[in-house]
Amino acid sequence: MKKIILTGGGTAGHVTPNIALLPLLKERGFDITYVGSYEGIEKTLATEAGLTYYGISSGKLRRYFDWKNFTDPFRVLKGYKQAKRLMKKEKPNVVFSKGGFVSVPIVMAAKRLGIPAVIHESDLTPGLANKLAIPHASKVCCNFPETMKYLPEGKSLLTGSPIRQELLHGDAEKGKAFCGLTHEKPILLVIGGSIGSIAINNAIRGILPELLTQFEVIHICGAGNLSKEHVGVAGYCQYEYVREELADLFALADIVVSRAGANTICELLALKMPSILIPLPASASRGDQILNANSFEKQGFAMKVDQDTMTEKSLLAAIKDLYANREKYRDAMNASKQLDSVKTIVDLLDELAR
Repeated sequence: MKKIILTGGGTAGHVTPNIALLPLLKERGFDITYVGSYEGIEKTLATEAGLTYYGISSGKLRRYFDWKNFTDPFRVLKGYKQAKRLMKKEKPNVVFSKGGFVSVPIVMAAKRLGIPAVIHESDLTPGLANKLAIPHASKVCCNFPETMKYLPEGKSLLTGSPIRQELLHGDAEKGKAFCGLTHEKPILLVIGGSIGSIAINNAIRGILPELLTQFEVIHICGAGNLSKEHVGVAGYCQYEYVREELADLFALADIVVSRAGANTICELLALKMPSILIPLPASASRGDQILNANSFEKQGFAMKVDQDTMTEKSLLAAIKDLYANREKYRDAMNASKQLDSVKTIVDLLDELAR
């Protein structure tokens, strides 16, 4: 049996593309193990998917001053040694990395042991973790055509982002039953990412009375971000995080307000879902979500709203405008040429494993 180690962690966006590969990997006869941090979200998602999971020591390489910058290199070194021992034990034929800092020592250890490793970069420009891992990888897959110029010539491949196929088969009636909404008004689905967004949460709740005159609202607000004040408000339901029912909520929704993480926006594209993208501002990130949102806005797939200039009034106007012109965005997405990302990536892994 062919064996593969999947890795990636820190946020759900570094895990869900791995989960999307599972059905075809199993169909191709792969024995699958997941390696991540001791207690990251990747542990929860991988074990829920029924995978054997190993945690290793993980640091974080920050672009700003922090006292942990002096101790984290030792955690990374420990993780590298743990990864080497684990691979000698598991003897994988190939490694697939979705990024995040925990993946760096795993990819480095794979090269040291002569095991081919494939990296996937979702964002338009490579993140710091993938920049460190790319020299040790056999192949680098990417999501945007614009990304190819940032990657080594000869080992880069445009694949698109793996999408969980179950998201495409949601049931709107099950979604209604789950959240208790009537759908007598259009449904607005708000997604702030796996850790939520205080800025988006506050803005949506600030305009909730006006929104509820035209929409019913499903709000996925992130861990610890539920509002006691808004419990029981008619036409409004809120959740910290949604897993199995997310496909049904997508099927129920008419439009979406979301952060601009690469995996999320690719899912929205696959679903042909009109959306407002509110990327993390440059002050709180390396600017990757801004580039992602710019690309989607330029292609006519979504409307972009900048958090730094957003007001409650402007967000409300944007939501109404998006709904009024939703078919324009659907037409643009329907005209796009999407890649069969899951098959393309699994074909590559299959080839390297042999």
